[in-house]
Amino acid sequence: MFRFDRAETVVDRFGSTGTAATGVASGEGAVRLTCLTIAPGGVLGAHPAPVEQLFLVVAGEGWVAGPDGTRVPVSAGDAVHWATGEEHGSGSTTGLTALALEGPSVRPLAPAAGGPAAG
Repeated sequence: MFRFDRAETVVDRFGSTGTAATGVASGEGAVRLTCLTIAPGGVLGAHPAPVEQLFLVVAGEGWVAGPDGTRVPVSAGDAVHWATGEEHGSGSTTGLTALALEGPSVRPLAPAAGGPAAG
């Protein structure tokens, strides 16, 4: 057992501020799971997704932005899919923790029949 929210590495690329990352797991086929912590007022600057990515907000609230830069609110329980090469960024005024699952074959699954609809 271990904690995955250790904020081990300060992220300062792409004009990022107040953002830290901890590698959680990796697997075959370049699959990686990272915990991202964005402090209040922090930003993970816009950058292209190196591979397919799911950004899973597990705590807090903030925003994500795609290639057009429009900020879309997100909160715990929300997931965003970024395609390989897609420009994206995120931030928070109050703080946010997210898990980023990355890999060339990562795809979101459709909600189960009878489950809650996408928000």
